[in-house]
Amino acid sequence: MRSVLACAVLMVLAFDSMAQGTPTAQVEVRFDHPEKFRDASLNSQSYERGADEQVMKALSAHLQKLGQRYLQPGQQLRIDIRDIDLAGRYEPWNSYAYDVRFMREITWPTIELNYTLSQPGKPDQQAQERVSDKMYLSRPGRQVSSSDRLFAEKAMLDDWFRQRFAPKPTS
Repeated sequence: MRSVLACAVLMVLAFDSMAQGTPTAQVEVRFDHPEKFRDASLNSQSYERGADEQVMKALSAHLQKLGQRYLQPGQQLRIDIRDIDLAGRYEPWNSYAYDVRFMREITWPTIELNYTLSQPGKPDQQAQERVSDKMYLSRPGRQVSSSDRLFAEKAMLDDWFRQRFAPKPTS
């Protein structure tokens, strides 16, 4: 009985400290005119410009997950994505593979973005960047059998996020 009561008290105290305590890190992702993006659709039937919801949701969720991993409590990151060019290209002339995105050395992923990092007691940090990975096909440890159609873009964003926002080790 005592252990149940002690667990209940500890849970209430932990919940109360989380509700009052330290603010969590947060990532907000916005897409600036996605209908004009160069190549941000996983739908091979439409070869025109634009982004589809599947790509925008997957990249937003991935960036938010990276924020939970690398940002410090209280940090707020706003990312405005201005253009996306996914890795690979559809080759409609390949009649037996019309829905396959062919990965070539010259079709690396690129994402153009602006970001603003806000944190208590410090001025906002802002930058405009073009994130790309020209070596995406020769990455060590790349999962060739991955079923994730955005594996190259997510790996590229992993590296970029870690380099920009991961806490630096102290000496």
